[in-house]
Amino acid sequence: MVQDLIAKADTLLEALPYLQKFCGATFVVKYGGSFMDSPDPAVRNGVARDIVFLEAAGINPVVVHGGGKAITRAMEESGLQASFIQGQRVTDEAIVAIVDEVLSRQINPEVVATIAALGGRVQGFAGTDIFTCRKLLLDDKQNPGRKIDIGYVGEVIAVNTAPLLECIARGITPVISPTARDAEGKVYNCNADVAAAQAAIALQAKRLVFMSDVPGLMRDPKNPATVIAHLPVSEVAALKQSGVIDKGMIPKADSAVAALQSGVEKVSFVDGRVPHAVLLEIFTDQGVGTEIVP
Repeated sequence: MVQDLIAKADTLLEALPYLQKFCGATFVVKYGGSFMDSPDPAVRNGVARDIVFLEAAGINPVVVHGGGKAITRAMEESGLQASFIQGQRVTDEAIVAIVDEVLSRQINPEVVATIAALGGRVQGFAGTDIFTCRKLLLDDKQNPGRKIDIGYVGEVIAVNTAPLLECIARGITPVISPTARDAEGKVYNCNADVAAAQAAIALQAKRLVFMSDVPGLMRDPKNPATVIAHLPVSEVAALKQSGVIDKGMIPKADSAVAALQSGVEKVSFVDGRVPHAVLLEIFTDQGVGTEIVP
């Protein structure tokens, strides 16, 4: 019994230098993956509890959430088939209306309510009030030099930081959906990884954490034992060329590079299904998942 208590004290002491280092810092957490709509409340609440812990530790968390699976379900209920090109959802006018509804008016309030129920101070934002985008055109790999238009899919190019900084100053966690408006005011669906990275850059965040349902960046995507624990940013390009970084990992990796080049100190890829993955990554010497560093 006493040994258990001592072990708990040792854990707290291991966290001490990190608590001292990060007090007052801003951390952006991208919250996505199938665990978001897990039927197990312990899984759903786990991340929210970690966010509340960060608040209590004097860190300023900013959350950008995803919701791809919920969008696909809502599309199917409306008789629409999901289609993807290079990992991006083809989004016409009917689909972007569903995306906006699901992300900003269903998932966002749910995440906010979960954090609030655990004692967190939190405020939800539709991404359309925070992010400005331009239309994303994909490179046509079959026809070099040509572009592919996938509809209302945007690339975040600017962040309205004023309401986020106001929240941070008041000790409130902003929770933001990954939608945006273009210069003409049209609503677009955006990649949540890119949106989170742009938020981290604009807010001069110390850390950016991508949560998903994979253990991290793996040399063999089918083998969790091949997780790359530590990756200098200079090695990312070679891993993309060799195919180790592929599909859904490409926007994460590109966003990580952009964030590090803009002053974010470290970017982490962690598995949201692991209990307290965010805390383990931030407050322990070992960490979990993959860390990308300058």
